[in-house]
Amino acid sequence: MSTASAVLAALALLVSGCGAGGTGARDEGPAHSDSVAGAAAATPSAAPSKTPDAVDAVRLVKDDPKVSPEVKRELKPCVADEYPVDVSYGNMTGGSADDVVVNVLTCGDAVGVGSYVYREQDGSYQNVFKAEEPPVYAEIDRGDLVVTKQVYEKGDPVSSPSGESVITYRWVSGRFDEEYRTHNDYGKVVGDTPTPEPAS
Repeated sequence: MSTASAVLAALALLVSGCGAGGTGARDEGPAHSDSVAGAAAATPSAAPSKTPDAVDAVRLVKDDPKVSPEVKRELKPCVADEYPVDVSYGNMTGGSADDVVVNVLTCGDAVGVGSYVYREQDGSYQNVFKAEEPPVYAEIDRGDLVVTKQVYEKGDPVSSPSGESVITYRWVSGRFDEEYRTHNDYGKVVGDTPTPEPAS
């Protein structure tokens, strides 16, 4: 009898969950940071932030007085009109539009030379974060800004850093504050040693 009651209770939960509308996680996508934060959110928004049309990331960087002249000078097309930039959109600052993360890379080996975050304010984008100590790369992770910096020791080739530092920033009181950082050292495994064939 208790097994039947448990099955009925589980079925009732399933049916009530489906009655909320939609088809479940299949079309809902990943959880947004504001839903994960729950009660920590200051004022819940009735509508999600609007994702901007494709932002001209190259123009943003080149017109930005906070970007170093070296990065601007190196920001040239690799092939035809293809610039070495990665662009991500997501809401990290709680604004009405998604923030824009721009990573500027080198053409040959795709090493990050600069990472920037732009926030929409009064119809234009303002630089609210920059990191220009290469190699560097910034990403959005559940509403936080995560910056990865490769660490090289003397003699390390570009393709084989000795480790990496991963720094997580959170938007607090109008700026990004460091929340925590981790450091990973990579193992020194010789990649040219052939793997012996298993005995049959």
